[in-house]
Amino acid sequence: MFHIILYQPEIPPNTGNIIRLCANTGSQLHLIRPLGFELDDRQLRRAGLDYHEYSALRVHDSLAACLHELADSRLHAFTTKATRHYHQAVYQAGDALLFGPESRGLPQEILQRLPPEQLLRLPMLPHSRSLNLSNTVAVAVFEAWRQCGFDNATTDV
Repeated sequence: MFHIILYQPEIPPNTGNIIRLCANTGSQLHLIRPLGFELDDRQLRRAGLDYHEYSALRVHDSLAACLHELADSRLHAFTTKATRHYHQAVYQAGDALLFGPESRGLPQEILQRLPPEQLLRLPMLPHSRSLNLSNTVAVAVFEAWRQCGFDNATTDV
C-alpha cells in the first residue's frame, strides 16, 4: 500500500511498533543505515512481536539508494519544520512517507532538497518539540490509507 521510510532510526521499540503497523496496513518498511540498533535486538522483537513475518522490511545503505528503488513513488517527508499539515496532502497507493531519527528529525540538507508541498507536519500545541516516532507514523499511515478508502482492509466487525 505505502512505503514507510525511517531515516537512521535509533530506538528499537519504535521500529518494532512500526513493523507491526506495516504488517497490519500492508505497508512496506524501509530502514536507512546507520541504524541505532541491531535487527535482532530483543526490544525490537518484543515491540514487533511476530509481525516481522507479516511485514516487508528492506534495509538500505543510503537514502539515495532507497529513493532510487522507489523512483515511481511520490515522496512525503514529515518534519516539525513544515508549515503544511499532513491531512492537506493528497495521498495515493504507492506513496513513500519519510520520517527522521527520533533525536533530531530529518537533516536540513534533505529538507532543503524537497519542495515545500512535500514537507508535512502533524499539528501540536505551541512549545511542543515533537511526537513519538511510531505515533507520528501511525497517524500519517492511517490518514493516507483513509484517503485511499482503506483499500484491502477487512470489513469484519
